[in-house]
Amino acid sequence: MDVRHALDEAATLPPDRALALLNPLTARGASLGSRLDLQAARAGLRVDLALAHAPEAGPRRFALQVQRVTGDDAELMRVERDLNAALRTLLASATAIFDRLALPGASVGARFERLWHDPRYLFPDDADGRAAALEGMRATLAAIQPRLPRLVGALPPECRHVEIRALTAEEIAAGKGGYRILPGAGVPGSYVVDLKDIRRRPSFSLPSVVAHELLPGHMAQLPLEARAQPHPLRLRYAAAFTEGWGSYAEMLMADDGLFAEPHALLGHLHWMLFRTCRGLADIALHVRGASLDQALAPMRASMGEPVYFAPFEADLARIAQEPALRAAEAWLPLRLRALRPRDRRDWPRFHAALLRTGRRRTEQCR
Repeated sequence: MDVRHALDEAATLPPDRALALLNPLTARGASLGSRLDLQAARAGLRVDLALAHAPEAGPRRFALQVQRVTGDDAELMRVERDLNAALRTLLASATAIFDRLALPGASVGARFERLWHDPRYLFPDDADGRAAALEGMRATLAAIQPRLPRLVGALPPECRHVEIRALTAEEIAAGKGGYRILPGAGVPGSYVVDLKDIRRRPSFSLPSVVAHELLPGHMAQLPLEARAQPHPLRLRYAAAFTEGWGSYAEMLMADDGLFAEPHALLGHLHWMLFRTCRGLADIALHVRGASLDQALAPMRASMGEPVYFAPFEADLARIAQEPALRAAEAWLPLRLRALRPRDRRDWPRFHAALLRTGRRRTEQCR
């Protein structure tokens, strides 16, 4: 039986029988994609087997749930340590910029809240304001495009043929939020941004969105994954990679100096604080036994303002219902940065390898 057919059958079986089917396979002569499929399926199924015998809740189950969608190296102690270290670094970076701008506040969150309501960075709630927001996002995309070859290597033309537009009045009336249209044959990719409540989207918060949602984020990773056609079992057991790559793309552009202007960098740091605080709240709720109010306090202290699509209370309620996913998504970009070669000349090779065959578990990213 070839690898693909074996994986198809394994997807219909309980973990023990699926592993018994897959373990003897060697994948000798198979494509790299098939080898990655097989490795990811075996790893994920081993976690599923362990979950079948794990307690219904608590640290052991949570640790396995993180590893299930991320990688075997996502041990709970490491994930929590790395997220706490990232939080300290982000808060220190934000504090240094706020100090340089002489923007007062009792906490980083209070300073962000003050900045969020500064009218100098708010768009008018009209057609001209929305046009100005789109113009700024398009300028960011244009600034990113020439950086891509030396960061992620050569991308197929369709990945670079992407555009930004706002929700139409009809889409807003239908209650639609922002969404992506992936590029296809003769069809440009689009990020359709939600600007209906534009006064909650200050100008400095949008450049990082471009890196995440467009390039080198989802509009690079997802079309290449569609080309590669990874097996559904790899999609299942590397589920945190997609959102993690989007956040990593923001970090990559920050490392390359895209957010050199202090307010744009603060906007980026706020997005990173959002994801890091989310991950730590996930751990607090499901491992440390924190209440929703206890998990909320550090988020408010660090961020001040919630991000556009995730009010604090609603987001925490969702995290409470989806254990491990936010911790996994927050840790994965930190792991990619740790695995990335120190020599920048090797970055295109490293990133191209991560993208061209579809998402990977973190142990497959070395």
